[in-house]
Amino acid sequence: MDSKSSEAVVGPRSEDVLPSSTTAAVKIVIVGGFGVGKTTLVRSVSEIRPLTTEETMTQAGATVDDNTGVERKTATTVAMDFGRISLNEELVLYLFGTPGQQRFWFLWNGLFDGALGAVVLVDTRRLEVSFDVIGRLEEAGVPFVVAVNAFPEAPGYPVEELRSALDLPESVPIVVCDARRRESSRDVLMTLMHYLRSLTVAPAATS
Repeated sequence: MDSKSSEAVVGPRSEDVLPSSTTAAVKIVIVGGFGVGKTTLVRSVSEIRPLTTEETMTQAGATVDDNTGVERKTATTVAMDFGRISLNEELVLYLFGTPGQQRFWFLWNGLFDGALGAVVLVDTRRLEVSFDVIGRLEEAGVPFVVAVNAFPEAPGYPVEELRSALDLPESVPIVVCDARRRESSRDVLMTLMHYLRSLTVAPAATS
């Protein structure tokens, strides 16, 4: 007997299937304060339809979330964002974007588990929201790079001034990006992977 429901069952979309040449898949977390562009970055760079958990911001949330500088923001991540990108034929990155509000930070520990590294997105108008984020990564021992999301109205600063303001060692890369642009977001991830590679080869070079 024919069944309309059985005819509706389809397999995975072709873009969701990993290439047969893939030999390594790693977990990367995208972190940062509230409204710095984490969801935008994941969306712009993901080769699959990204999973997002955005909800409309309410007046009730305004009493607990500091939206200074992002007053026009109308939605916020409440669990995580998820995407995937193949950097080459063999290496795939799974991207996990974290919520920025402090009330959702209890979710971070689980998202950090198994992560090879992290991207810290910052907004130069609100550098202070990045301090606790960087501190949590350092406590967890997760290596990271800093990506300055170049909002049109945000002031620009020399890298060394940003490094000093964020109290970062010289070894931690700082790059400027536009999270809306796929190429720019991909360059950030490439910077992270080069940095992670340097951490693995540095001990051998000095031994």
